[in-house]
Amino acid sequence: MAIFGTDGIRGKVGDCEYIQPKFLVQLGWAIGQYINTLPSTQSKANSGIRPKVLVGKDTRISGYMVESSLESGLIAAGIDIYLLGPMPTPAISYLTQTFQADLSIVISASHNPFSDNGIKLINAKGGKLSREAESVIEQHIHKPLKTVDSYLLGKAHRLKGAPERYIEFCKSQYDKRVDLRLTKSVIDCANGSSYHIAPNVFSELGMCCETINNKPNGLNINLNCGSTSPQQCQAAVLNFQADIGICLDGDGDRLILVDHEGNVLTGDHILYILAMYLKKTGRLKGGVVGSQMANLGLENAFLKQGIPFKRVPVGDKHILAALEATGWNLGGEPSGHIICSDHQRSGDGIITALLIIEAMNFFNQPLATLVKDLEFYPSQLVNLPCNKRQEPLFNQSLIDTIENQYENNVRILIRYSGTEPLLRVLVEAETDKLVNDVMREVLSLVKESMPT
Repeated sequence: MAIFGTDGIRGKVGDCEYIQPKFLVQLGWAIGQYINTLPSTQSKANSGIRPKVLVGKDTRISGYMVESSLESGLIAAGIDIYLLGPMPTPAISYLTQTFQADLSIVISASHNPFSDNGIKLINAKGGKLSREAESVIEQHIHKPLKTVDSYLLGKAHRLKGAPERYIEFCKSQYDKRVDLRLTKSVIDCANGSSYHIAPNVFSELGMCCETINNKPNGLNINLNCGSTSPQQCQAAVLNFQADIGICLDGDGDRLILVDHEGNVLTGDHILYILAMYLKKTGRLKGGVVGSQMANLGLENAFLKQGIPFKRVPVGDKHILAALEATGWNLGGEPSGHIICSDHQRSGDGIITALLIIEAMNFFNQPLATLVKDLEFYPSQLVNLPCNKRQEPLFNQSLIDTIENQYENNVRILIRYSGTEPLLRVLVEAETDKLVNDVMREVLSLVKESMPT
């Protein structure tokens, strides 16, 4: 059975069998076994260079337990580890490349509450580990753990200066010709791993910032704040009379925006603004990659602009894979995972926000105006609890029949969540009434076929 989901391993601490100390030691050792079989690692070993893994985390309290458990397993496999402490996922992606690590581990449950935690694996190029590589690790998990001889044991190091390195990298991605001193922003750090990064990036670039939710205590990550709960940021933008609200998630790889009127802008809005900006400045390579969750209105808007649009399965690893396959340089998801591959190989909330501010200055327009021509189809998303999975879940031809009945003015997506025990049902249509009617019909079909 697969242990890794669409974005690594994730679950409730203590309840999920994979977020337990005993399993995590085994997982660390299995990751070490995978690293030791890599041709690049074996080549380095012949030159006396030991395997190197970076380990970073977000701010949830269980990170200490997960970190120390993985550390034990990695050291037992003969892997040197470099501890980063709290760092955003995109920062760990960047540092993986600059420190020439063989692999990096992100300890985070992203936008989930503090009671959850998870593990994401990043390859030496800064992207998510492939499904094939995850399968190899899963095979090692089921093998007996054997510790290397004492003289081959790995060592643990604390990597100093990592936050400063990433802050400077983010600043280097911004067009310095754009003066930020007249731009007012609210930055919601979600009490997550960007709490000591994002405020410094924007303030050092000269922006007038009001920072909220930047005091993590291990229990308040994503708690009524950040990209999944932007209400605090909306209120702060209006109170501060800010030009933009920047809402990050717990590990800093998502971005949701708030315009000066207090309206929330999703990842679809962000993709549209960046595509228009990059196209106008001659920097858009090909088209845009979106996920299955992208609104039909976004697809139609790109069609009007002559911009190709390609849908891929949910998950930023699929976005990056499609960008690499097509040679395009912009992709993302409604949740706010945005990849601008000319800048980063990971979703990066801070760098995406900087590019959005560049676009605002280039067009000399507020956010609300930049998206005024973007008309979204009404949609409804229903999450159904589902602890058991079966494939196929339903008769796809019945869903196709419903869509064809409305001449493609309806879109239906049914999928299992890769991070939670949920079945997600999405319906989009031209009117709210049509959305409700179709959703009732689809839910009836789905519930009949769901495992009990």
